[in-house]
Amino acid sequence: MRRPLRPALAILFAAVVCSANPRRAQKSAVAPATPPQARPADVSSPKAILAAAYDVISGPAGKKRNWNRFRSLFAPGARLVPISPTKEGGFRSLAISPDEYITRGDPYFERHGFYEREVSSKTERWANIAQVFSTYESRHEASDPSPFERGINSFQLFFDGHRWRIVTIMWQGETPAHRLTAQFLPRGK
Repeated sequence: MRRPLRPALAILFAAVVCSANPRRAQKSAVAPATPPQARPADVSSPKAILAAAYDVISGPAGKKRNWNRFRSLFAPGARLVPISPTKEGGFRSLAISPDEYITRGDPYFERHGFYEREVSSKTERWANIAQVFSTYESRHEASDPSPFERGINSFQLFFDGHRWRIVTIMWQGETPAHRLTAQFLPRGK
């Protein structure tokens, strides 16, 4: 069994933080004056909003992602929080906004194919809040037989009475010391 790479989105984050052209990134991250209108089907349920989040970041190298669709999924003040290993052996987190994710991610997606999909999930919901542990697999090409990375996306969602919104996505990729257990995998994997 080959050793998995560092967490997929942590790789994305590190690559674009170190290599993004700030002038170019500023152009891609400019948020619209008013928040974009969400597609009703994208925000109708927790399952729908997760599917939209995975869909909008996935695609071949060079394919422009629909960042307005991405922005439309989030609540005001939402955060994305990658958890990544440190050289010293611990872990770190960094909370960024959806627009900061776009700034850092856009140059990466221009050069690299990235396909992420949910393979299993566990949802807890009470009243207008939901917490979803979504096990993901990441591939460079949709047709790749094996993922280069697996991990957990932890989504915190809010229902405002009309639609669902993402408040937080925190994620951590699988490492040799932190393997996904059966409770987070589809049956038979």
